[in-house]
Amino acid sequence: MKIGFASDHRGFKLKNQLMEALKEKYEIEDVGTYSEESTDYPDYAFKLGEEVINKKVDFGVAICGSGIGISIACNKVKGIRCAKVDSVEDVKATRIDNDSNIVAFGEKIPFEKALDFVNTFVTTQTSNEEKHVRRRNKIKEYEEK
Repeated sequence: MKIGFASDHRGFKLKNQLMEALKEKYEIEDVGTYSEESTDYPDYAFKLGEEVINKKVDFGVAICGSGIGISIACNKVKGIRCAKVDSVEDVKATRIDNDSNIVAFGEKIPFEKALDFVNTFVTTQTSNEEKHVRRRNKIKEYEEK
């Protein structure tokens, strides 16, 4: 499994810690940023979204100061379903119900919690229950307009 990681300058440290911790377990793709120099999160959110849509990575992890801005930017890439999460319950719900392909969170999430978020995200299976499929299809149909 290959996971893409993206962050702005505020998420840079946590992104690097996560990639280091996960590199033995998963294949890792770093789409930036590559330093703590101030940068714009949309640049990296769009890159990550494109990596996911083009199937260069299986899932994405996006980190900025709050997780909100980068998640909004990721969701501008057609076909991306990115959720900003604050708990493992959020992570499970977004995979099960929404078939999210990118998870986002803020830089202040403690490392161990962030690590749990990523591992839970990539191992939680999406539900094929009719109500979830119907709802996801409505989103896809609207996006196609």
